[in-house]
Formats: sequence, C-alpha cells, structure tokens
Amino acid sequence: MSGLTGKTALITGASRGIGKAIAFELAAQGANVVLSSRKQDALDEVAAELRAAQPGAKVLAKAAHVGDQEQAQACVEAAVAEFGGIDVLVNNAGTNPYFGPMVDLDIPRAEKTVQVNQMSIVLWTGLVWKASMSATGGSIINIASIGGLAPEIGIGYYNATKAAVIHLTRQFAMELAPTTRVNAIAPGVVRTHLARGLWENNEERLNKALPLGRIGEPEDIAKAAVFLAGDDSSWMTGQTLVIDGGATIRPMVV
Repeated sequence: MSGLTGKTALITGASRGIGKAIAFELAAQGANVVLSSRKQDALDEVAAELRAAQPGAKVLAKAAHVGDQEQAQACVEAAVAEFGGIDVLVNNAGTNPYFGPMVDLDIPRAEKTVQVNQMSIVLWTGLVWKASMSATGGSIINIASIGGLAPEIGIGYYNATKAAVIHLTRQFAMELAPTTRVNAIAPGVVRTHLARGLWENNEERLNKALPLGRIGEPEDIAKAAVFLAGDDSSWMTGQTLVIDGGATIRPMVV
C-alpha cells in the first residue's frame, strides 16, 4: 500500500540505529536503498545484512561525511547513476558532542552540532532537489526530536538544532511544493547509540514515566518513515510527527 516498489530512497546516517532501521523498512516495501554515513566498512556490513535479510533487495552503499559538500554531491550522483533518480530522501544523520549548560558550550562543538544536525539538511535537500526531485518530485523526511519542542537539561544546544530542523521542514515544504513533500519525525527516547546516555542507566525509570510503558525502538520510527515516504501520506507536507511513547502528554509536575 505504500507505493514504494521501484522507488529509490537515500538515507543519511544509515549505518546504525534509526537510519539503519528505516533502510530495512523501506527495502521491505520494495524500495531501492542508498545507504550513506561516514565509514564505508560499516555501510558495507549493513548492506550485506540487508541483502541477506531481504534477498533481491537493491542496495548501494556510498560513504560520505554528511557535512562535506563534495562527498555529499558524489553520493547523490552515485545514487542517480545507479538508480536513475532519488524519490525519497531521509535526513537522519545527527550528533551531540556536548552535554551540559549552554553557557559552557565551546564554539567548535557548537559548530559541529549545527553542521551535522542542521546544515546537512540544507545541503542534502538542495543536492537531491537539483539532481532529481525538481523534475520528478518526491518525499523528504527529516529526523528531528521532541527535544526541539521544549527546553531540556543537558542537551539544550542539540535541541536547538532540532528545533531548527522542524522549522526547516516547514520552510522547505513551502518552497518545494507542490511536487515534493517535506515532513519530519520527532522521536522521543529511542534505543540508539546516539541516545545511549539518556536511556542506558535509566531505562526502568523512563519506562515507568512513559504512558505507553517503554522507550522506543528504531523500528518504531522506521514505520513512521515508511508512511511519510509513500502514497498514504500524499496530502501531507510541512508537518512533524511526534513518536514518543506519550512523553509529551505526561502531566506537568507542580
């Protein structure tokens, strides 16, 4: 029902976590998948795992630093050369090199956070639009965070970049309509390497605090990505889906 058979999806940050799960779900729906992240060997492992799990899946693994324009351009060109175009772009790559109060944040780590979480969306969206979607249309999915919706102790600057992702989603949706849809997903705490510091020693407490009783798994976000990528969301753009186990509906403590 998703209408993804034969479509091509490019996923950044695809070597693990949410990006990997999205690649597997899109391939299961019949899409060709282009895996991108910094390290080629990690991508090759994921590609082999995907082909073993889904025989016949068409997979291209192409390493690129998400903030490097030349590497990003080479990845997009390789995807178009291999599959003829790009129908789905998932801007998933993210980083959080700093934990603590923002008054102590140093410029190098702030710049890295912006480059990976925020500017990469501008870069990859522009490249894919010019290479393919301006002619054929498509769906762009940005991975934000519920942290972009409210202040939070310790990861304030990361959350500021995710708030920017939500606004970039709306801006690009306005600019690229009507042929290309742009939406975002704002996950809560998900069992990923990036979020390890939030859940690894706190999982029992987090589970008890969440209305649905558990933290998220990468597959929870991947299923939402399939919806946004395919025809079932064809009249939806500029929106942010919150997938958080109910975290944002918990009662306020007074």
